[in-house]
Amino acid sequence: MATGYSLQSNRKTKEGADHPDRNTQFEHIAATVQAFQERGQPVISVDTKKKELIGEFRAGGREWQPSGEPVEVLIHDFIDKDLGKAIPYGVYDLTENQGWVSVGIDHDTARFATEAIRRWWRKMGVKHHGQARELLITADGGGSNGSRSRLWKVELQDLSNALGIPLQVCHFPPGTSKWNKIEHRMFCHITQNWRGRPLVSHEVILNLIAATTTPKGLKIQAELDKGLYPTGVKVSDEELAAVNLKRADFHGDWNYRIMPARTKK
Repeated sequence: MATGYSLQSNRKTKEGADHPDRNTQFEHIAATVQAFQERGQPVISVDTKKKELIGEFRAGGREWQPSGEPVEVLIHDFIDKDLGKAIPYGVYDLTENQGWVSVGIDHDTARFATEAIRRWWRKMGVKHHGQARELLITADGGGSNGSRSRLWKVELQDLSNALGIPLQVCHFPPGTSKWNKIEHRMFCHITQNWRGRPLVSHEVILNLIAATTTPKGLKIQAELDKGLYPTGVKVSDEELAAVNLKRADFHGDWNYRIMPARTKK
């Protein structure tokens, strides 16, 4: 071995090229979150956690087991057609330090994402924010809740109509998803809680998520979403134009507000 060298694995530290407005957008999000909280209005951080194969597959990390008795799992990670995969979509309430996870079985689409927010509101949000006049959503710039997704905006319009309040959205700049609060306040703790444990069923996944806590009092609820969310849904120009959307002066592609639909007279 050459002096000063050792075997090392790769380390994920590079997020790609910085957007010129990256820091300004971070400041904008922080100021918007603070303003909402000072007004007593709810703020949530949303994202999709890594998809997981269901079955006797190797799980990352290590867990205490009797010496010489490791949990035996399958050699190959081929998807089980009967068990399928789990798609955890999370909603984290920044003020209440509480989270919701909808575990999907089909596809991670904008319709699935907004349905998760709707379920959070019905099961958790309304208890703390029943008198809310608006809701702030912080989200990544890509994926099912991406800033360029037409379906995301159309589905948010339906959600705004259902809740009867405006929805304000702030997206993180490209390549900065790890700055989203849900990543290091909720998802990381879920991952830690199920380390080394094969996710053999939906029930096991739901139980492990719901059992996740922290010394700071994090509480999480989880529910299986058996809905079907087909990909490739097209949104016409007319459908997009019908969204009651107002873009912010600064980066209206990242920051916008969707109000309940105008009533026709």
